[in-house]
Amino acid sequence: MGIFGRRKSREEKAAEIAGQVASGKGFYGRATRAFLGNEDYARVQQSMGAYNSGLGVQQLLAAGAPTTTAVVVSIADTGQLVNHDPVVDLVVQPTGSTERFPLRTIVSKLRIPRTGDQVLLVADPANPGGYLYAGDGVTP
Repeated sequence: MGIFGRRKSREEKAAEIAGQVASGKGFYGRATRAFLGNEDYARVQQSMGAYNSGLGVQQLLAAGAPTTTAVVVSIADTGQLVNHDPVVDLVVQPTGSTERFPLRTIVSKLRIPRTGDQVLLVADPANPGGYLYAGDGVTP
């Protein structure tokens, strides 16, 4: 502990800056919004949303949240990358259901799901009745 209290780690500082960029607040957020323009800034916000969704799924799985299997009905590339992994639009149909759910999520570039593949879903706590992509169930 330093003289002025606990210092933030590099990860904490990076997460704080990323939050400012995504929200458009603070120096980094306003500067990013000014330099990129509205259209490109909206893409940055979508990518940050997909990234934060992935982190939320990891936390839910670590806490023991139940998963549901689903079949990939269709997949489309958005052209965005987060940490060199593609952001895709998936349409999935949970097993035993007739409903189809659209999802925008990050997938591993090593294991991109194909139409007809089975994937795992986790119930979205922020969106009752919605799901989050939890991977293909294969441990990396």
